Formats: sequence, structure tokens, C-alpha cells
Amino acid sequence: MKIMPCLIRLVFFTLFGFMLSCVSSTEKGAIGVDRKQLLLVPSEQIVSMSAQAYEQTKAEAAQAGKLDQRPDQVQRVKQIAQKLIPQTANFRTHSGDWKWEVHIISSEELNAYCMPGGKIMFYTGIIDKLNLTDAEIAAIMGHEMSHALREHGRERMSEELIKQTGISLLVASGRMDAKYAEAANLITAVTVSLRHSRTQESEADAMGVELMARAGFDPHAAISLWKKMSSQGGGKPPEFLSTHPADETRIARIEALLPKVMPLYQGSQNK
Repeated sequence: MKIMPCLIRLVFFTLFGFMLSCVSSTEKGAIGVDRKQLLLVPSEQIVSMSAQAYEQTKAEAAQAGKLDQRPDQVQRVKQIAQKLIPQTANFRTHSGDWKWEVHIISSEELNAYCMPGGKIMFYTGIIDKLNLTDAEIAAIMGHEMSHALREHGRERMSEELIKQTGISLLVASGRMDAKYAEAANLITAVTVSLRHSRTQESEADAMGVELMARAGFDPHAAISLWKKMSSQGGGKPPEFLSTHPADETRIARIEALLPKVMPLYQGSQNK
């Protein structure tokens, strides 16, 4: 009989926290990204966890003889990062103070990421297999930096917290049989989480294109990059079951942004 008052209190505090934590984590920029985000998990916690994971990844790669094995390539990627990092202040004022790092892992994977707090990792596979130009590397890096600036990882963790709390409340109150909880998770993933992840990807595309333009890299390279990625093939799920927009959708959206970002690129050439 005591469970309902506890549930009511939990629901109240959850909803109260939900309302207080719906803010936009970045400035709009020229491309106008302005969406309220659910950010329940403390930023410091996410950055600390990310730093630990990054150090572990570096240690494992170093032990395997795969960390920063090509000094020329490392230097190239770091120089691109040095041009992009100052431009992040257009979205987050103090992001230039982050403890940015850039490393490369020798691997056939087509992969790159930027963890919260500015921890960047590129894989040799994505550079070599796609024969990337500096501007195309900047397109990838700007995209991944934007995920960190926009705190998408923190947002996903907050959404997962709310989702799990809601399902637990339904099971505990007797309104949902425990055996249906897994099905509820799947439905939520398809209708909410995946769709929201596609929103995050589109935000990172838009912000990334602005970052590269401001840093002096031709935004058209973002289009050539995704055409190269599309040509890699491989089985892809329908867009509604994917965390990433379809390649054609992504390219069309970037093309639509060019009128906004090309003046930034042209302005960078006059500095």
C-alpha cells in the first residue's frame, strides 16, 4: 500500500527535473540550431567518464602498437583541429578552454569521434580508404566536434534515464506486466530514441559545416565526403530504423545550408 505515494513523489521529482533541464546547450550560430534538450545528467560526470574511456582507449591502442604510428598523418589531423577549435566558441563561449586532444589509431575501420570535453580520435581506415582531403577531414571533425558541443551523449543518457524510470513506474504500479517491458523498450527506441538520434545527426551536420566554413575549409567538401561514404555500400536499414539520416537526405540538407555558410567561408579567405 505504500508504493503509490512513493511513485507519486518519484513522478513529481522526475517531471520537475525534466522541466528544469530542458535548455539548449549551444548558441544558434549562423545555421540556427536551436532546440531545447533534456539534460538531466551532470555535464561534469559525462566529461569525467569520457576522459577515462579515452585514456583507456589510448592505452589499449598504444599497447597494441596502434596509437599515433604515422607522425605525418597525426600532424596533419592536429593542424586541421587547430583551425577548427577556435571556431567552436561561436557555439559555446568557453569551449576553447576544453582540454582538447587529437590521436589516431591504426585500424581499417571507417571511424572517427569526438568525446565530450574535446577528446578526438581518428582511425587510419577512414582517411586512407576514402582518400580524404584536408577539407573532408575537417567535415568529419567538425561533425564530431558538434556532437560534443551539443552534448548529444549527455542528452541520450538523460533520455534513457527518463525512459527507464517511466517503464519501471508502470511495472511497479501494476499497470504493465513485466514481460511487456522489453517490448516497450523496443517501441520507445524506434519511435523516440532513433528518431531523436537522427535529429542529433542532422544538428551535427549543420554545425559541422558551419565550423569548417569559419575555419577556412570549403563546405562543398562535406558533400563530397558523404558521397564517398555512400559509395562504401554495405547493408543499411530503412531510415526510420536507423540512427543516421539516409545518405541522400543528409547530402540534400547540407546542400540547402550552402547559401548560409558559403559567405562564412569566403569571409575566412579574406583574413
